[in-house]
Amino acid sequence: MGEETAMETVKEALGKFCFEGRITGTEPYGSGHINDTFLVTADSETGTKRYILQRMNGSIFKNVDQLMENIVNVTTYLRKKIMENGGNPDRETLNLIPAVGGEHYYVDVNRDAWRAYLFIEDATCFNLVERPEDFYESALAFGRFQSLLAEFPADTLHETIEGFHDTAKRLETFKQAVEADVCHRAAEVESEIRFVLEREELAHTLGRLQAEGRLPLRVTHNDTKLNNVMIDNRTGKGICVIDLDTVMPGLAVNDFGDSIRFGASTALEDEVDLSKVSCDLELYEIYARGFLEGCGKSLTEEEKAALPLGAKVMTFECGMRFLTDYLQGDVYFKIHRDRHNLDRCRTQFKLVADMEQKWEKMQQIISKYK
Repeated sequence: MGEETAMETVKEALGKFCFEGRITGTEPYGSGHINDTFLVTADSETGTKRYILQRMNGSIFKNVDQLMENIVNVTTYLRKKIMENGGNPDRETLNLIPAVGGEHYYVDVNRDAWRAYLFIEDATCFNLVERPEDFYESALAFGRFQSLLAEFPADTLHETIEGFHDTAKRLETFKQAVEADVCHRAAEVESEIRFVLEREELAHTLGRLQAEGRLPLRVTHNDTKLNNVMIDNRTGKGICVIDLDTVMPGLAVNDFGDSIRFGASTALEDEVDLSKVSCDLELYEIYARGFLEGCGKSLTEEEKAALPLGAKVMTFECGMRFLTDYLQGDVYFKIHRDRHNLDRCRTQFKLVADMEQKWEKMQQIISKYK
C-alpha cells in the first residue's frame, strides 16, 4: 500500500469514531511493531482531547471479533473495580471510543480493522529499564492487574492465539522441526538440540500442575514487558497496563516468568557474547517484591511457590521457539542478520542454565515476600 493510499484509509477511519470535537492533528505514534498507531488531537468547546487510533494487524490476529470482545469485557470489568476502589478509571485502564455505529471497531475499504482509545495524558511508557524503580512499578502494575481480575471468569475469554504458552505443544513442534530439518541446519546446532531434549520434562511441568488443579486458570496479559505499563510523569507510579491484544486465559506464573526472562537479563535478547548473559538476582528480587505486593491475596500459595518455575519455563520456551524458527528457515521472527534466531536461542538457554545455578536463591527470594 502506497503512502498516499495509506493516509486515505487513516482519514477514512478518523471519520468513523465518536471523537469529541474537531480533529486538528493526526500523527504516527509509539514504537510498536504489531499495529499501526496514530495520535489524534481534537478540539471542542470543553478543551483539547487526545486519542489513540490503531489499525490492528490482521495477519497476527485472525479473529478481530474475539480479540475485541476480550478487551471490551476485561476493560469494562476493570473500570468497575477501579471505581469501587476509588480510583480514576480514565487513567487506570484503557477506555475504548465507540465507532459511529456503536460498534467497538471499524472495518475500512481494505478490510483492515481499526479501534480507538482515550489517550492517557501525563504518563510515559519506557522501552528499557532506566531505573530499578520503573521495573518495580511495572511489577506492581502487573500484580494489581492480576488482583483486580482475580474473580473475573477467565474461561469466558477467547484464546486469541491458540496454544500461545502451551510449552508441551511447542516441544512437539520443535521435535518435528528437528526431524524435518528443511534447511539442513540441525547438524550445526546439536548442542542446542541436546539442551532442549535434556530438559524435556520441564516443558510439561506447568501444564501438569494446571491439569492437576494446582495452578488455577487466570486472566493473563501475555506480554508483560515494561513498555506495556504507563508510568505517571509526576509521581513515577505505574498507573495503567496497556496493549491488551494478548489478554487470554492462562497462568499467572507465565506473566511473571516472561517479565523476568526479558527484564532481569543482564544482556539484550540477541547478545552474541554469552559471558554477558545472566539472570540479575537484584532485578529478579525487585520484580518479585512488586509483583507479589500488587497481587495481594489473589494468588494461591502454590502459585507463589511456582513463580521461579514460571521464569525458567518461559525462558526455556522462548529459546525453544527461536531454535525452532532457525531450523525452519526463520519464517516467524523477524531477523536482521544471519543466525539471528540462533543467537537469540543461545541467550535464552544461557539464562535457563544460569537460573538452574541460582535456583535455591530464586526460591528463597519468593519465600521472603510471599
